[in-house]
Amino acid sequence: MSKLIVDATGNDLTYRINGAAMVVHNKIGPGFKEEIYERALKNELINLGIEVEDQHPVPVEVDGEQVGIFYLDLLVEGQVVVEIKAFAHLLTNDEIAQMLNYLKATELQVGLLFNFGRRKLEHRRVFPSKDIKSAQRVGRDDVMKSERG
Repeated sequence: MSKLIVDATGNDLTYRINGAAMVVHNKIGPGFKEEIYERALKNELINLGIEVEDQHPVPVEVDGEQVGIFYLDLLVEGQVVVEIKAFAHLLTNDEIAQMLNYLKATELQVGLLFNFGRRKLEHRRVFPSKDIKSAQRVGRDDVMKSERG
Protein backbone atom coordinates (compact mmCIF):
# COMPACT_ATOMS: atom_id res chain seq x y z
CA MET A 1 0.00 0.00 0.00
CA SER A 2 1.43 3.38 -0.98
CA LYS A 3 1.95 6.02 1.68
CA LEU A 4 0.12 9.35 1.39
CA ILE A 5 2.51 12.13 0.41
CA VAL A 6 2.01 15.16 2.61
CA ASP A 7 2.99 18.46 1.02
CA ALA A 8 4.28 21.65 2.65
CA THR A 9 0.70 22.79 3.32
CA GLY A 10 -0.19 19.61 5.20
CA ASN A 11 -2.38 18.83 2.16
CA ASP A 12 -5.24 20.97 3.50
CA LEU A 13 -4.62 24.01 1.31
CA THR A 14 -3.84 22.02 -1.83
CA TYR A 15 -7.00 19.94 -1.33
CA ARG A 16 -9.06 23.14 -0.95
CA ILE A 17 -7.51 24.58 -4.14
CA ASN A 18 -8.23 21.31 -5.99
CA GLY A 19 -11.82 21.44 -4.78
CA ALA A 20 -12.21 25.03 -5.97
CA ALA A 21 -10.79 24.08 -9.38
CA MET A 22 -13.30 21.23 -9.64
CA VAL A 23 -16.14 23.62 -8.81
CA VAL A 24 -14.96 26.00 -11.56
CA HIS A 25 -14.65 23.17 -14.09
CA ASN A 26 -18.08 21.83 -13.20
CA LYS A 27 -19.62 25.30 -13.58
CA ILE A 28 -18.11 26.33 -16.93
CA GLY A 29 -16.57 23.17 -18.45
CA PRO A 30 -13.89 23.07 -21.14
CA GLY A 31 -13.59 25.37 -24.13
CA PHE A 32 -12.47 28.74 -22.75
CA LYS A 33 -9.09 30.47 -22.75
CA GLU A 34 -6.76 30.08 -19.79
CA GLU A 35 -7.47 33.62 -18.58
CA ILE A 36 -11.14 32.76 -18.01
CA TYR A 37 -10.24 29.81 -15.78
CA GLU A 38 -7.61 31.88 -13.96
CA ARG A 39 -10.15 34.58 -13.09
CA ALA A 40 -12.86 32.08 -12.20
CA LEU A 41 -10.52 30.10 -9.92
CA LYS A 42 -9.26 33.29 -8.29
CA ASN A 43 -12.86 34.35 -7.57
CA GLU A 44 -13.73 30.90 -6.21
CA LEU A 45 -10.72 30.94 -3.87
CA ILE A 46 -11.53 34.45 -2.67
CA ASN A 47 -15.11 33.34 -1.96
CA LEU A 48 -13.64 30.56 0.21
CA GLY A 49 -11.61 33.12 2.17
CA ILE A 50 -8.31 32.00 0.65
CA GLU A 51 -5.67 34.64 -0.14
CA VAL A 52 -4.71 34.62 -3.81
CA GLU A 53 -2.65 36.84 -6.07
CA ASP A 54 -2.82 36.60 -9.87
CA GLN A 55 0.08 37.22 -12.26
CA HIS A 56 2.54 37.35 -9.36
CA PRO A 57 5.95 38.50 -10.67
CA VAL A 58 9.00 36.38 -9.82
CA PRO A 59 12.37 37.79 -10.89
CA VAL A 60 15.04 35.33 -12.02
CA GLU A 61 18.59 36.31 -11.13
CA VAL A 62 22.01 34.99 -12.07
CA ASP A 63 25.02 36.31 -10.16
CA GLY A 64 22.91 39.10 -8.69
CA GLU A 65 21.67 40.29 -12.11
CA GLN A 66 18.04 39.98 -13.11
CA VAL A 67 17.94 37.98 -16.33
CA GLY A 68 14.23 37.38 -16.57
CA ILE A 69 10.89 37.40 -14.85
CA PHE A 70 8.17 34.79 -14.48
CA TYR A 71 4.52 35.67 -13.92
CA LEU A 72 2.75 33.01 -11.89
CA ASP A 73 -0.89 32.46 -12.87
CA LEU A 74 -1.83 32.31 -9.20
CA LEU A 75 0.09 32.40 -5.94
CA VAL A 76 -2.13 31.05 -3.17
CA GLU A 77 -1.54 31.98 0.48
CA GLY A 78 2.08 32.71 -0.46
CA GLN A 79 2.68 28.94 -0.41
CA VAL A 80 1.31 27.28 -3.54
CA VAL A 81 2.09 28.07 -7.18
CA VAL A 82 -0.94 27.41 -9.40
CA GLU A 83 -0.47 27.09 -13.16
CA ILE A 84 -3.53 26.93 -15.39
CA LYS A 85 -3.75 25.39 -18.83
CA ALA A 86 -6.65 24.91 -21.25
CA PHE A 87 -5.34 22.20 -23.59
CA ALA A 88 -7.42 19.67 -25.48
CA HIS A 89 -4.50 17.24 -25.00
CA LEU A 90 -3.18 15.79 -21.74
CA LEU A 91 -0.53 17.66 -19.77
CA THR A 92 3.01 16.89 -20.90
CA ASN A 93 6.48 16.95 -19.37
CA ASP A 94 6.85 20.48 -20.79
CA GLU A 95 4.17 21.80 -18.42
CA ILE A 96 5.71 19.91 -15.50
CA ALA A 97 9.12 21.38 -16.37
CA GLN A 98 7.56 24.84 -16.42
CA MET A 99 6.16 24.26 -12.93
CA LEU A 100 9.53 22.93 -11.69
CA ASN A 101 11.15 26.13 -12.93
CA TYR A 102 8.55 28.19 -11.08
CA LEU A 103 9.15 26.23 -7.89
CA LYS A 104 12.90 26.67 -8.22
CA ALA A 105 12.55 30.42 -8.83
CA THR A 106 10.17 30.91 -5.88
CA GLU A 107 11.80 28.35 -3.58
CA LEU A 108 8.29 27.11 -2.74
CA GLN A 109 7.61 23.47 -1.99
CA VAL A 110 4.44 22.66 -3.91
CA GLY A 111 2.74 23.58 -7.15
CA LEU A 112 -0.60 22.66 -8.65
CA LEU A 113 -0.99 22.27 -12.38
CA PHE A 114 -4.53 22.30 -13.81
CA ASN A 115 -5.73 21.56 -17.33
CA PHE A 116 -9.28 22.86 -17.74
CA GLY A 117 -9.38 22.11 -21.48
CA ARG A 118 -10.59 18.53 -21.24
CA ARG A 119 -13.96 17.00 -20.42
CA LYS A 120 -12.56 15.94 -17.05
CA LEU A 121 -10.36 18.36 -15.08
CA GLU A 122 -6.75 17.19 -15.17
CA HIS A 123 -4.63 18.13 -12.18
CA ARG A 124 -1.16 17.40 -10.88
CA ARG A 125 0.56 18.21 -7.62
CA VAL A 126 4.23 18.98 -8.34
CA PHE A 127 7.14 19.06 -5.92
CA PRO A 128 10.57 20.57 -6.57
CA SER A 129 13.12 18.08 -7.80
CA LYS A 130 15.98 17.32 -5.47
CA ASP A 131 18.01 15.59 -8.17
CA ILE A 132 17.82 18.09 -11.03
CA LYS A 133 19.45 21.52 -10.77
CA SER A 134 17.08 22.96 -13.37
CA ALA A 135 14.24 21.69 -15.47
CA GLN A 136 14.49 22.07 -19.19
CA ARG A 137 11.96 21.69 -21.93
CA VAL A 138 12.64 19.20 -24.65
CA GLY A 139 11.71 20.74 -27.95
CA ARG A 140 11.57 19.45 -31.49
CA ASP A 141 15.06 20.86 -32.18
CA ASP A 142 16.50 18.80 -29.32
CA VAL A 143 14.84 15.66 -30.66
CA MET A 144 16.10 16.33 -34.19
CA LYS A 145 19.67 16.78 -32.92
CA SER A 146 19.58 13.49 -31.02
CA GLU A 147 18.17 11.64 -34.04
CA ARG A 148 20.97 12.95 -36.28
CA GLY A 149 23.54 11.66 -33.86
